[in-house]
Amino acid sequence: MEELDVARAPVDVILPCLDEAAAIPGVLASLPAGWRAVLVDNGSVDGSASIGAKLGATVVHAPNRGYGAAVDVGLSACTAEFVAVMDCDGSLDAAELLPLLDLVRLGDADIACGARRPVSAGVWPWHARLANSVLSAMIGLGGPRLHDLAPMRIARRQTWVALDVRDRRCGYPLETFLRAKQQGLRIVERDVSYRRRAAGTRSKISGTARGSWIVAKDFAGVLLQSRSWDRAESTRPTSVAR
Repeated sequence: MEELDVARAPVDVILPCLDEAAAIPGVLASLPAGWRAVLVDNGSVDGSASIGAKLGATVVHAPNRGYGAAVDVGLSACTAEFVAVMDCDGSLDAAELLPLLDLVRLGDADIACGARRPVSAGVWPWHARLANSVLSAMIGLGGPRLHDLAPMRIARRQTWVALDVRDRRCGYPLETFLRAKQQGLRIVERDVSYRRRAAGTRSKISGTARGSWIVAKDFAGVLLQSRSWDRAESTRPTSVAR
């Protein structure tokens, strides 16, 4: 594989953020040199935005709550050729985006994403892992399957824009990959380390009954809407490689 030249591959990294003050320093420190952090504050009350700004991140604000709303605002603020999206809770290492970037930059994938592999017991609750596995399998019906809904993913900015994802809450990742499948994009997975989130941060979704209900509701809405998309386009093959 051709050696990576960061200077030829400018990258903006969207970091959706809701009360992640404890994790931000480590997350920003893990970004490869020359990459720009686009920290999207989604209503934090713990000073996340000011911490990010002091550490050199470009901080933008998403006034409407929701993961999809944060990613959408972040994408609007991105100008680099390549755009990554990554959780900002300290559970992922941004350095592992480098091989994913290579896959896209060298034309081996349209979207490259990280499939989480826990580094220790108890990192990923069984119920959350089961739900993720079921949904990932549903995306792959009729073709090679994904193994994760990918809290770490990268593509060219124009690829993300062309997907035209509409969900503004928890259904955003699911809709992203359903639309990618519909458009026949090449999705490539690589394993990435999944660690415990930084001390002082907590799951806004899987850790609460209300959060789990919101996820289920949003995913059901996305799946229902996907039936109205162009069925002819949805039958085009998607290549998922590991």
